Amino acid sequence: MAKPKKTPRPKAQTPKGFRDYFGTEVTHRAEMLNKIAAVYHRYGFDALESSGVETVEALGKFLPDVDRPNEGVFAWQEDAEGDKPGDWLALRYDLTAPLARVYAQHRNDLPMPYRRYAMGPVWRNEKPGPGRFRQFYQCDADTVGAPSVAADAEICAMLADCLEEVGIARGDYVVRVNNRKVLNGVLEVAGLAGDDKEAERGIVLRAIDKLDRLGPDGVRALLGEGRKDDSGDFTKGAGLGEAQAEVVMGFMQAKRETGAETVARLRDLVAGSEVGVQGVDELQLISDLLAAGGYGPDRVEIDPSVVRGLGYYTGPVFEAELTFEIKDEKGRARNFGSVAGGGRYDDLVKRFTGQEVPATGVSIGVDRLLAALAAKGRLEAEATGPVVVTVMDRDRMANYQAMVAELRQAGIRAEVYLGNPKNFGNQMKYADKRQSPVVVIEGGDEKDRGVVQIKDMVLGAQLAQEASHDEWKERPNQYEVPRGDLIKAVRDILDRTS
Repeated sequence: MAKPKKTPRPKAQTPKGFRDYFGTEVTHRAEMLNKIAAVYHRYGFDALESSGVETVEALGKFLPDVDRPNEGVFAWQEDAEGDKPGDWLALRYDLTAPLARVYAQHRNDLPMPYRRYAMGPVWRNEKPGPGRFRQFYQCDADTVGAPSVAADAEICAMLADCLEEVGIARGDYVVRVNNRKVLNGVLEVAGLAGDDKEAERGIVLRAIDKLDRLGPDGVRALLGEGRKDDSGDFTKGAGLGEAQAEVVMGFMQAKRETGAETVARLRDLVAGSEVGVQGVDELQLISDLLAAGGYGPDRVEIDPSVVRGLGYYTGPVFEAELTFEIKDEKGRARNFGSVAGGGRYDDLVKRFTGQEVPATGVSIGVDRLLAALAAKGRLEAEATGPVVVTVMDRDRMANYQAMVAELRQAGIRAEVYLGNPKNFGNQMKYADKRQSPVVVIEGGDEKDRGVVQIKDMVLGAQLAQEASHDEWKERPNQYEVPRGDLIKAVRDILDRTS
């Protein structure tokens, strides 16, 4: 009789495009989220925690002619109820679409305007790559129901405050602001208004979005007849004439030494376009409001090169860029780049209510910010672990638990060693791996004499690296103290090493 085949063991591996986060990483992220939340709260925004799952319909996706939606979301279909097919559900891909659903659903109970912030993971069903994961954290703040661009100016100021709060020094970042209405005005002046020019406008917008990658010459080629890349592939252009292309290129190159000069240049470019002039006026007002609050061009600046969410944003757009250089994987210097962005999106809630509801907001890339702080050396490489109370006598476990309870009640992170206490060396290895700053030792002799041994692990590591034998004697890293002085002795070490 043949033996039944063994069921293969599952592979212990993280799914493609996902990753695991351990102690220090989780702690650093939590600390950053708390700091950002404190700024949001200070500005009067209320916390909102919505479901991690939304209907595909609420997320704004459609059902293509395949088994499931594949527009970048992780989706599944609920079981049918009678003759009614089950709803399609999906993990949220951002925090803005859920906000639109929440506001539309609860608008009669919410204040107007509604100011909320939200933090949490989002999921993208996209091809993963280096540093690009399918699950990541977003940290958003939005104002719904405020038509004035004063709301946009406030978001920009708050974004600057958030960056400084988490450790990005002034001078290492800039919040850059543009306005989609100005771009619409430029397209109108260039003769690209009207439904019959929709295809040309699409090509122009995509070309503008590639400025960083292709440079001015590459964009100009796409505005004209087209462009052939290095592989020989040809991309058809918008077919603009020289004068039309010059208007678009002038917009992308309109930044001047000062905000006032930039605004003046943009006003010249959109002359004759009502929507363009409105956009320039809004930029001027944003600049004035920020200046009144002390947010000058060293923190926030007008920059026409900011082009984001062309099919999404309807007014001001903004982006926070870190301006310091880092080394890439090949050792080349490059700017760190964008860590946050947002803008005005007045049409999103309309999908639910049929009525236009003004809204503006920002999303901060927490993982990007953490990477930036690590690149600047502003994150501790390893977090301090707990004080470890060793077990010298199993029969006195209650004594050790009482000891660790005292430490915890004093606000000190501590634990009793719960592994096999037979080998004391293993206990010390455990404390070392846990990055423990202090080890507490109480054997039978110490118990009888009313003392405990205190082992300063931080000092011990320093002495092991740089001290001579005589220095070891002068600065012992293990000593005994009265049992009643345990808290004070441990706190003295923690205060010195923090």
